Amino acid sequence: MARARQPLSRDRVLQTAMRLADENGIESLTMRKLARELGVEAMSLYNHVASKGDLVDAIVDLVIEEIELPSPGGDWRAEIRTCALSAHQAYLRHSWACRLAIGPTATRGLRETRLRYMEWLLGLLRTADFSADLTYHAYHVLDGYILGFTMWQLGHGAAANAVAEDDEDFDFESIVAKLIPEMRERGYPYIAEHAEQHFDPPLAVIANGFEFGLEMILDGLERVR
Repeated sequence: MARARQPLSRDRVLQTAMRLADENGIESLTMRKLARELGVEAMSLYNHVASKGDLVDAIVDLVIEEIELPSPGGDWRAEIRTCALSAHQAYLRHSWACRLAIGPTATRGLRETRLRYMEWLLGLLRTADFSADLTYHAYHVLDGYILGFTMWQLGHGAAANAVAEDDEDFDFESIVAKLIPEMRERGYPYIAEHAEQHFDPPLAVIANGFEFGLEMILDGLERVR
């Protein structure tokens, strides 16, 4: 007996679109490819999404929904740390979404998922006795750091992957190791030192650079609160 085809729904359309974007990048996602993956005609997708822009906005919302927003009332630093680390990991899992989360939505208007994140962070800062003025700046510093550091990390990773795809024998570590003596000889001792530290990162007690920067920001906010 033939198995009944799974009915089409907005959730199924969005989950499939997000998977395709994760696998091949957001630029490769088209309504025709999505329809083919779902086994339907492209026009049937418009019963569940208004447009390609609506589709992209909605899957960005799905990524933002993965960000953990702890219940307020405890340690404000721990709650922000949990949220920031969760956001960083969500954007690393869905590398196409970070840039889109910053820009304007294609469909304009207010997006509830993004409003909930903003309201949570602003409300957390205000209830932690940050003044309205300080909250304004703290929100921008935190949000800017989460998105900015993540985009920086993704950019370096994408560049290395692109070089590796063009050259199957590419070995980043061996190439950098060969360049370190040359950098010293040419008068760049601190760059050479920094390059060496990539092989044996300092401050091993902190899991990664993102957490280190986040702790510095939280320390600064604690001082000015």
